Amino acid sequence: FTDPQIASAGLTEAQARERGYEVKVSTLEMKHVPRALAARDTRGLIKLVADASTDRLLGAHILAPEAGEMIQTAVMAIKFGITVSEMRSMMFPYLTNAEGLKLAVLAFDKDVAMLSCCAG
Repeated sequence: FTDPQIASAGLTEAQARERGYEVKVSTLEMKHVPRALAARDTRGLIKLVADASTDRLLGAHILAPEAGEMIQTAVMAIKFGITVSEMRSMMFPYLTNAEGLKLAVLAFDKDVAMLSCCAG
């Protein structure tokens, strides 16, 4: 066990490139996640890897408190071929670390530091 936790699913950025994918990557520091701020524990990050041509999520890698619980949503997205665009429209509860996944998805296209707490 580690503190903070480490969770990983799917392909890393390097693995995706080796397999010939044109990738897009989003990396979100936990300091942008409201729950991490409320808990005063902003250690870690969320990194998402997607296929730039199909928008499908290929991998998710999390270093953060509760990473083991946060990864489950990404596992389902990878398994069922859910796209980054589809994940944008998913509901993620406010003031949970899992909300960080939504923010990481938004970070593909936006500067999340400039968003309000309830932006989407």
